[in-house]
Amino acid sequence: MYADYFSPMDISIFLKPSAWHDVDGTAIPSASLFHDVIFFPGEKDFDWSGAKLAFFSVQEDRNATNNKGCAEAGDVLRDRLYYLTKWDLPSGWVDLGIIEAGETVEDTYYAVRSICEELIKRQIVPIVLGGSQDITYGNYLAYEKLEQTINLVTIDAKLDFATTHEDQSAQGYLNKIVLHRPNYLFNYSNLGHQRYLTDPDLLTLVEKMYFDATRLGEVQGNLKAIEPVIRNADMISVDVSSIRQSEFPASGNASANGFFGNEMAQMARYAGMSDKLTSIGFYEFNPGLDRDGQSANMLAQIIWCFVEGFLQRKGDFPKADYSEYIQYSVLLDESGDTLVFYKSPMSGRWWMDVPYPAGSVEKYERHHLVPCTYDDYELALEQEMPDRWWKTFQKLI
Repeated sequence: MYADYFSPMDISIFLKPSAWHDVDGTAIPSASLFHDVIFFPGEKDFDWSGAKLAFFSVQEDRNATNNKGCAEAGDVLRDRLYYLTKWDLPSGWVDLGIIEAGETVEDTYYAVRSICEELIKRQIVPIVLGGSQDITYGNYLAYEKLEQTINLVTIDAKLDFATTHEDQSAQGYLNKIVLHRPNYLFNYSNLGHQRYLTDPDLLTLVEKMYFDATRLGEVQGNLKAIEPVIRNADMISVDVSSIRQSEFPASGNASANGFFGNEMAQMARYAGMSDKLTSIGFYEFNPGLDRDGQSANMLAQIIWCFVEGFLQRKGDFPKADYSEYIQYSVLLDESGDTLVFYKSPMSGRWWMDVPYPAGSVEKYERHHLVPCTYDDYELALEQEMPDRWWKTFQKLI
């Protein structure tokens, strides 16, 4: 639906082939993912008709904090990923190749922005492999011309807000996003922060802005509770150092605690299944710190799980007409509010309707129907206002 907003761009000017673009493949088992991949030949008139997902790596780590070397993640990850088994359905996976570091970091951001912008308008989901996590900013800028506000979710052990204006590091990139003008960030959520690594003033800031920060301990063992947060995202940025060091040593910022690999894989699968998600990035994988390919194997499998989820999309909101959903209404006696819930007959997933101001339909249309769980509905039946409803309402007014 975005195609009318843009003229086609020759994205090949930003890319170079990966080492895998010239691999013969005859010695690679026929069931391997390699044989499902379309390698972008760098042609302006490339036929995009079968493309659904586009993968590219970014050789940029100048703003990395304690993690120089993460720019070399691309082909190391491909070496593990393309030997995994193909998915059950054709994925439409296109390997675009590599974005080399520009003359300045801002040049690299521009290349990421331009490619993601072109892909999103073609309804192709970019999968970005960094590089340092500040590349997230380049991905975010791709949404500027879409003239819609978006939800950003990060999976990170820290909240990457800078404490000074001079801090341009990968651990301060969120300042650029929040302060960017025009502002088209509707909501920001982080999953998995670790309290002993997080400045309490940042948590206060997040709360004042009606953003969300969910602590690691609240997520682990209860992934279904945060599935709606992931389902509500237009864009996701994953810092792989949020995986515990014993399972994923290949990051200079790895911590003794963090997500287990299977938990990250499940969250990636949730992300893939969401019809709302239009881009995702994985950052901070540093091959120089890996042990026997342990981290490369894990990240390859996490990305594989994202695509498996993508191939199981049900066509739920925002693509489906939610008037066909099963509707439930709950009257809160004390406030007099009527909460309206919708259940998808296609997937069994839940949403709740949050009213928005008159005259604001175009701006907020994509955000007033909020993903939730059956537990939120039960909470309303007990005459309690779900926290998701309240926070969204505060942003809409």
